[in-house]
Amino acid sequence: MGYFRKKIERRTFSQDRYYILIKRKRSGEATLHDLEELDEIVNRVPDIREQVILENFYSEEEEGRNTPPTQPLDTKPQPPKRRSWLEAIRSFFHRLFMVQETCHNTASLL
Repeated sequence: MGYFRKKIERRTFSQDRYYILIKRKRSGEATLHDLEELDEIVNRVPDIREQVILENFYSEEEEGRNTPPTQPLDTKPQPPKRRSWLEAIRSFFHRLFMVQETCHNTASLL
């Protein structure tokens, strides 16, 4: 019955921490601190960095995702919305007073 046992896996602290942080990242529970720690581990440990490069750039599964779609998207640009006279006049005065207000605040600080 001993052949059903899992093989013992030897990991360093950095490798163990890397796998924990990757699980958090994939599940969406990672905080900014976790992501910074993950980045620092990848940059510091050469074995993990090599593994990440191989997974991200040389995996066969990712090749299908990186190719652009064969059919272009059917999105047509929307024509700009026409404004009425009243809206144009209102936006003109709004911009005029906003510019004067910001100049006034700047001058009063001196």
